[in-house]
Amino acid sequence: MLGIEDCLTEVMAIPGALDAILIDQTSGTAVAAGGASGPTGVDDLERSAAGLNETLRATLDGLAVVSPGGTVRIDDMMVTTDGGHHVLRPLETPFDGPLVIYVRLDRERSNLALARHRLQVLSGRLTST
Repeated sequence: MLGIEDCLTEVMAIPGALDAILIDQTSGTAVAAGGASGPTGVDDLERSAAGLNETLRATLDGLAVVSPGGTVRIDDMMVTTDGGHHVLRPLETPFDGPLVIYVRLDRERSNLALARHRLQVLSGRLTST
């Protein structure tokens, strides 16, 4: 099983990755961060983590309203802005409860399909027991 720090290192190895945050989905707090979101990066890491977590929750709530049965599970969520690609991937871990992997990618140097695939593989390694 892959640990949190190793997971973060591998997320940052995705071509074009600028920064990454592992977020506790229950509380919205940052568990770990790398790149520009690391210890010397983003000024308000906790605020960023809380905002990203709230974005995911709002999306889940909105999709549940329009989905048959009123429930939906998000595999990953991608947002493209003028500043880059943003990918959120929720996952259940056996040790820390529900987490969200967030990665911000450079628009010019990244491949969104490759990043999504790598996050899928990493999340499987992080959640396997």
